[in-house]
Amino acid sequence: MKVLVTGGAGYAGSIVSRLLLAQGHRVRVLDSLLYGGRGLLGLYHQEDFHFLRGDIRERASVEEALKGMEAVVHLAALVGDPACSRRPELAREINLEGSLRLFEAARRSGIKRFIYASTCSNYGKMRDPSQYLTEDSELRPVSLYAQTKVSVEERLLASSGNGGGPAVTVLRFATLYGLSPRMRFDLTVNEFTMELMTRRKVTVYGEQFWRPYLHLRDAARAVLLVLTTPAEKVAGQAFNVGDTGQNFQKGRLVEMISSQVGGRVQIERVAQVDDPRDYRVSFEKAAAVLGFRITRTVEGGIQEIMEAISQGVITDFDNSVYRN
Repeated sequence: MKVLVTGGAGYAGSIVSRLLLAQGHRVRVLDSLLYGGRGLLGLYHQEDFHFLRGDIRERASVEEALKGMEAVVHLAALVGDPACSRRPELAREINLEGSLRLFEAARRSGIKRFIYASTCSNYGKMRDPSQYLTEDSELRPVSLYAQTKVSVEERLLASSGNGGGPAVTVLRFATLYGLSPRMRFDLTVNEFTMELMTRRKVTVYGEQFWRPYLHLRDAARAVLLVLTTPAEKVAGQAFNVGDTGQNFQKGRLVEMISSQVGGRVQIERVAQVDDPRDYRVSFEKAAAVLGFRITRTVEGGIQEIMEAISQGVITDFDNSVYRN
């Protein structure tokens, strides 16, 4: 299949692009290189890879990128609450307006499949702490990042397959972790592991709050599964992507990391009465419909990051390239 991956140089996109290529797909990446292009190094020798530098807000770039493509994996975004809070107008332009324009261009171009990367942050906060949130649960976004994601989800799912348009599938990813060519240390598992490994201390805000976690390579596998599942099974559908057993409180994450790091560490716990993002999520739908199962756990992800740090594969941890 000929697949356009927007944001293919990013933390997730660089892994998705590699997996698709490894599975025999032809991949074109459209990326503005807002965070640099190191995620694309190592792909240029592959015959089925093509890179186009451009912005999803630019009509000409989008139309050129869509030529000859059959499917779109839309990952390009200003990702994360802090990044969107610092640059709210840019966040709306890219995440909301740019995404909708890309979809309309894909419809005009005859694209058959459109996968939209969303987030479990859309659920906001649990009303009943004893319950796990499903795809049918109310979306209660509390950050600008999640608000843009929900707005695009609603428009895309309502348009899926209408008038011969693309079959749309929304993937609501759990919080990602793991190594990437475009590494990030502003994600909880990655950040806590780096802090305890390199500085022997970490500050945890609201250790009682819940999040689900997902290894980056399993996220990429979910994308591949959707692309290879018959369109009628996934069109107009949203899937939580993760594993129900990988919901953890932040305090538990720190315990898991500190036990692997070993030795004396300093953990500063800052009490928070409320966190607008506090949720446990069920991932049974993706398992039932897609046959999706994770292959990596948080414990393994911690070890993976520790090994890369201890072997000097990653250094200069204060460098801004590691953060959105």
